[in-house]
Amino acid sequence: MRNTGTMMIPKNKQIEVSRFSGLSGYRGISHFMTTRHGGVSSGAFASMNPGIYTEDNPDSIRKNLQLLSDAVGISLMNIVMPHQTHEDRVLTIDAPFFSLDDKERKARLEGVDALVTDVPDVCVAISTADCVPILLYAPDRRVVAAVHAGWRGTVLRIAHKVASLMVDTYNCDPAQLTAGIGPSISKAAFEVGEEVVEAFQAAGLPMERILSHNVETRKAHIDLWEANRLQLLDAGLLAEHIEVAGICTYMRHEDYFSTRRLGVKSGRILTGICLINS
Repeated sequence: MRNTGTMMIPKNKQIEVSRFSGLSGYRGISHFMTTRHGGVSSGAFASMNPGIYTEDNPDSIRKNLQLLSDAVGISLMNIVMPHQTHEDRVLTIDAPFFSLDDKERKARLEGVDALVTDVPDVCVAISTADCVPILLYAPDRRVVAAVHAGWRGTVLRIAHKVASLMVDTYNCDPAQLTAGIGPSISKAAFEVGEEVVEAFQAAGLPMERILSHNVETRKAHIDLWEANRLQLLDAGLLAEHIEVAGICTYMRHEDYFSTRRLGVKSGRILTGICLINS
């Protein structure tokens, strides 16, 4: 497991993001995971909240997104963010998507938890705050994906579904796929009830690999990082091509938003990836 370092984007020193070392090695893509630092929001949304579906001040969200857009050099109009519902629906973003009006785009993005595209200069991005953000890149076919895997999405095997879609629809070689599992709640912090344990068991997930019980509290804990890593391996990815950030949002809530720490009415991390001309 390799840890992801936090680095400043030189174009705008106000904004601070995290990046994966593995994905950073490819010249054909740009990617980022926002932190809480450098924006204009306040309170539980302080300060870099790009979550368009939060209850933050809309003007603050727009300013934060513009700061991010300026920093990473991606047009704000080309950053595509779905309205996630903790399901496993995947949407492919193609060129005709951008000919739709705002209302039609919003309708297409409703109830979507993962985006895939092969269109250059389009950033597919998802929002999280304890749930698992996953980025995928297929260098052989130049396809990228952003996945939101909460515990429900993990049970539905959304990571495996997206990787398989990239292979089946775009003819990507799974052995060349590279993935990053971003900042999210760790096994140590993810205490769950028996109904969650039963949902994972019913789905046939490898409980011996992902479930443990706290000796003192006897409460169950589930490892979402490992659960999603195993799904990517099952989809054909090589172990050395899967990077786990190892950053717990609950424990590092001062740097990354965590709904378990801050409540649902708080900010979100935006994790995105974009094909660029190398």
